[in-house]
Amino acid sequence: MPQTILVIEDEIAFQKLIHDQLVRDGYEVIQAEDGKKGLDVAKSAHPDLILLDLKLPVMDGLELLSKLREDSWGKDAKVIVLTNLEPDKEILAKVLANKPALYLVKSNIKLFELKEKILNVLL
Repeated sequence: MPQTILVIEDEIAFQKLIHDQLVRDGYEVIQAEDGKKGLDVAKSAHPDLILLDLKLPVMDGLELLSKLREDSWGKDAKVIVLTNLEPDKEILAKVLANKPALYLVKSNIKLFELKEKILNVLL
């Protein structure tokens, strides 16, 4: 049974790029384009990993991550923050308080590096 990755991303072109690559790599991929849907899907589908953007409509990624950690399943969910936001002290403190596996800036990472990091987190 393939591992499931939930991609919570509102940039459709980037979401499609990640989706297509992960499917080619043998993962089952679920998608959500806003934070509220992402949180609902995460709590119901219990994916093996969540790729989470921080700038999202309806509910931003920081709020989503905080609410996810309040859930009995979500408190231990594996999350990689994948965002355009360069971390400042305030953002980083809020994100790290909710224990993501990684914080990655999209412009600083190549697709093959992301795939390696996903593999390492899922091990």
